[in-house]
Amino acid sequence: MEVVIVGASMIFVLVYNQTIDGQKFLNDNRGLFELLKEDDYEFLVYARYGEAVDVNILYDKRLKYAFIIIAIVLFVFLQDLKLINIVFAVAAGYGMFKLPYIKLSNYYKSHLREIDVMLPYYLKGLEILIQHYTVPVALGKSIDHAPEIFKPGLRVLCARIDEGDSSIDPYMEFANTYPVRDSMRMMRLLYRLGIGSQEKKQERLLMFSRSVSSLQNKARETKYKNRLDHMESQTMIMLVATGASVMVIILISMMFLMG
Repeated sequence: MEVVIVGASMIFVLVYNQTIDGQKFLNDNRGLFELLKEDDYEFLVYARYGEAVDVNILYDKRLKYAFIIIAIVLFVFLQDLKLINIVFAVAAGYGMFKLPYIKLSNYYKSHLREIDVMLPYYLKGLEILIQHYTVPVALGKSIDHAPEIFKPGLRVLCARIDEGDSSIDPYMEFANTYPVRDSMRMMRLLYRLGIGSQEKKQERLLMFSRSVSSLQNKARETKYKNRLDHMESQTMIMLVATGASVMVIILISMMFLMG
């Protein structure tokens, strides 16, 4: 433990005094390190922290912490530097590198239920915009008022459409990004709403509106169910705690009486 503390302290002092310029090393090898970045990392960062955060700063921190762990482990095995120890050091650094990504991914998965509730209300606002604009224009105008977690996916969707992709693929990509209830079906309806004549648009808009209203009703039911489940769990905790307290008091009373 003392060796680890000394090693970490030495590395910190060297970096702090700029004897080792970690940022320059990262910048010089930016292209190589970018290969390690996960495809959905930027999306997960924006979904977690919003679009105001600098993804590159967070990614550089991941790399720096990984190299620090590698350096510390190598320092520990400095007197017995074998291939297996080097492999172990690299594995430890890679584990530190992947840890923030795993946390972001788990955060996103844990909030899918929340996304499930928010999506119908976003689609309702989008429906109002579609009544006055085309579907691509309405999607672009909806970004500023959309929930923060939808904004990264919407920007990708709009960018694909602006690049000239008139297929259903950008809509399906958005649905795969947010794999919640009926997202696939709603994106198909939205795509069909953007093609065809004006007469068909009114008919498809009516179908889209009905589907959104149905989703809103399901979202309300889900919200109320979650609230009831929370209240029931709190009630059970209170009952168990009360029962346990009564039992403890009874046992203490019996011990005093027997004494």
